Amino acid sequence: MAKIGSKLRELRRRRNLSVRELATRSGISHSTISLIERDKMSPSVNTLGAVLDALGTTLTGFFFDLQSSLPYSPFYESDDLTEIGKVETISYRVIGLDYPNRQMLMLHERYAPGADSGEEFTHPAQEAGMVLAGMVEVTVGNQKRILKPGDGYYFDSRLPHRFRNVHEGQSEILSAITPPTY
Repeated sequence: MAKIGSKLRELRRRRNLSVRELATRSGISHSTISLIERDKMSPSVNTLGAVLDALGTTLTGFFFDLQSSLPYSPFYESDDLTEIGKVETISYRVIGLDYPNRQMLMLHERYAPGADSGEEFTHPAQEAGMVLAGMVEVTVGNQKRILKPGDGYYFDSRLPHRFRNVHEGQSEILSAITPPTY
């Protein structure tokens, strides 16, 4: 499969944009974009989403393009899940990325001890999930709760939200977002 950086560079060049122009449009520093394009840095989902939005595409479209040569199957082994935002502390793996005309984004999320999704963020969707392992502090609007295995959430993603692993080990969430904004 193609690397994220080379695919991103190709999209930027097809749109005749310099790294600095893309940085201005996306609000992401030119040095970060350069590191991502050279596969020296794995972007967070939010960072990659902002860059792709500035390029006129979505995360779903971007990763579907990367895998478009694969035949469709309704079943996915663990190795088939596509990583869309692995940083050192958080992994987001998509289930069913190659499904045609997807109406939701299904993610297997893994958070290292102390991992945090960063500042509260918003996007136009609805989001639901269940903690599979560990303990995750979920903030939605002005509400905050620590969820343990079997606990879940469902909220309007236009409300500011944030996820933080408060467990001493790895925490995992299985989540769905609709429409698939990432």
